Amino acid sequence: MRSACRVVQYGAVLASLSLLCLAHGATLLEINAGLSNYSFPDDFILGVSTAAFQIEGGWNEGGRGESMWDSYLHEHPSFTEDGSNGDIAADSYHKYMEDVEMIKNLRVEYYRMSISWPRLLPYGTDNYVNKEGVKYYRNLFEELLKVNITPVVTLFHWDLPTPLMDLGGWSNPLMVDYFADYARVAFDLYGDIIKTWTTMNEPQQHCYNGYGSDYFVPALKSHGVGEYLCAHYMLLAHAKAYHLYNREYRPHQNGVIGITLDCFWVEPKDPTKPGDRQAVIDYLQMHFGIFAHPIFSEEGDYPALVRDRIDNMSLAQGFTRSRLPTFSFDELKSLKGSSDFFGLNHYTTFLVTPSEMEDEWRVPSWDHDTGVEITQNPNWPKPGAEWLSVHPPGFRKLINWITKNYGKGVPIIVTENGMSDNGQLNDYDRVSYYNKYLYQLLLAIHEDGCNVKGYFAWTLMDDFEWNAGYTTKFGLYKVDFTSPNRTRTPKLSALNYAEIVRTRQINFDLYKPPPNYNLNHL
Repeated sequence: MRSACRVVQYGAVLASLSLLCLAHGATLLEINAGLSNYSFPDDFILGVSTAAFQIEGGWNEGGRGESMWDSYLHEHPSFTEDGSNGDIAADSYHKYMEDVEMIKNLRVEYYRMSISWPRLLPYGTDNYVNKEGVKYYRNLFEELLKVNITPVVTLFHWDLPTPLMDLGGWSNPLMVDYFADYARVAFDLYGDIIKTWTTMNEPQQHCYNGYGSDYFVPALKSHGVGEYLCAHYMLLAHAKAYHLYNREYRPHQNGVIGITLDCFWVEPKDPTKPGDRQAVIDYLQMHFGIFAHPIFSEEGDYPALVRDRIDNMSLAQGFTRSRLPTFSFDELKSLKGSSDFFGLNHYTTFLVTPSEMEDEWRVPSWDHDTGVEITQNPNWPKPGAEWLSVHPPGFRKLINWITKNYGKGVPIIVTENGMSDNGQLNDYDRVSYYNKYLYQLLLAIHEDGCNVKGYFAWTLMDDFEWNAGYTTKFGLYKVDFTSPNRTRTPKLSALNYAEIVRTRQINFDLYKPPPNYNLNHL
């Protein structure tokens, strides 16, 4: 009965969103000219993001230990699309002063970055702290502060030290304590100057692609089991680090700490079909609510829909117990409310319809448990990566969905949003993407009343994009990966974003493509 009630509740939320879209139909049309009719508040955070493994390089320098990505890519050089690895990347380990200058030129006052766990703790554990790694980040933080750029630091952005991966990584419950130990080291070393922390980046992507399949490292392919263990212990590790900070560091360091979750927006493939509308609910709860609900909901715990679905399917498949672990009472209590902000990464939108089985699914698996087929709208442009279709209204709808489900009490900070292309300097597609997605964000704030307090563009410069290597480009700055100097050059989108930051408005006419330019129908 409880699950049935939840389905009715989520259906009501979707209905409210549909009415909202009808009420604001005119503003959902994509604006293509002039200045935006809304501006970002003076206290709204506008920043830019990176991640350590994707830009630093220096994989075996300065006392750094190996991460699981180093080890796996050295052993499996054909894993990435171009046979590349992160050994040098954008060489930010040596060129961090150039990074600071680039950030300064964007006019942003906030820089979200991550610490490399193996650079700080080469063996993963806190019995040995690498002094050269400590100095590297201290220097970087201080250089940023000198030019009035506030660093926002993520503790875990997927580069787990290899010795901990050898113990099973996030499928091992001991990782909860190891992560808390690492967090304590970081708080002790940098809490005097770092006032905004993020514990985890995109646990859903990390667990789904790395533990349930071989799309990302560690490529375990423990489908239907490993990805839920990963999710469970990453959530508990986040909560433990949160309460550690709250109890021992916040009173004198006066900072904030949260988590970053990712979510694609989804829409019914056929809005007239109840099954497709239900598929939206199923997908969002199974892939997003599974992480957000234990932390941000009034009820706590995994969503009832998720718990019932995986429990019942596990039983039907002959398992003695559910493949989704259960939280204890104390764990539920520790998770609930364990984030000072709602960190959100968003890139694209998909269409969904119910399905009992697809060719690429395994049984059991997260996909099979979800029971939803995802496709792309062929009318939405794809300027770069095959998975990333451009549909700006989905951004606003997602922010409203979060607000409807979890309230306005916790502010939303968009910690990543961006688009990939082929790396051209005159990146009109990216200019258009940022303009239109940021406009949808303005509508969510000013017309819908959503409590969004910040936005970070992904990413500062072209980088190592995981299994895609260097074949896809997300950067505001172009990096020449064929040059030993890793030369960086601002793209048109960098100039456009800097102007948005300066004026707090969007000028859709600032960088218009030439008449013969194919803008992918953006």
